[in-house]
Amino acid sequence: MKRVIFALGMSLLAITVNVYAEQASTKQAVTKTAAASQTAQKVQLNSATLEQLVQIPGLGQKKAQAVLDYIAQNGPIKDAAQLTQVKGIGDKLAAKISPYVSFN
Repeated sequence: MKRVIFALGMSLLAITVNVYAEQASTKQAVTKTAAASQTAQKVQLNSATLEQLVQIPGLGQKKAQAVLDYIAQNGPIKDAAQLTQVKGIGDKLAAKISPYVSFN
């Protein structure tokens, strides 16, 4: 009897893990698809709103606000090298977000 209960418990655990793993992979696929569809059109960095900047992968609320603050204080950002002058954005992040933005 104990073996039957143990086997049923293990089966239930295995099913639960599989269901959660499937849901997680589905969410990840949807997220990648959404990001790909949004990147088809580049965001014009110098005229973007906070909401538009937050949509760029790698930019959160604080870094997006830092970009807006930098533009307000120093004028338009001309290239990825100048983007690294924004507080919180280094070479790696600038390279990561450059495909998603236009500096025009």
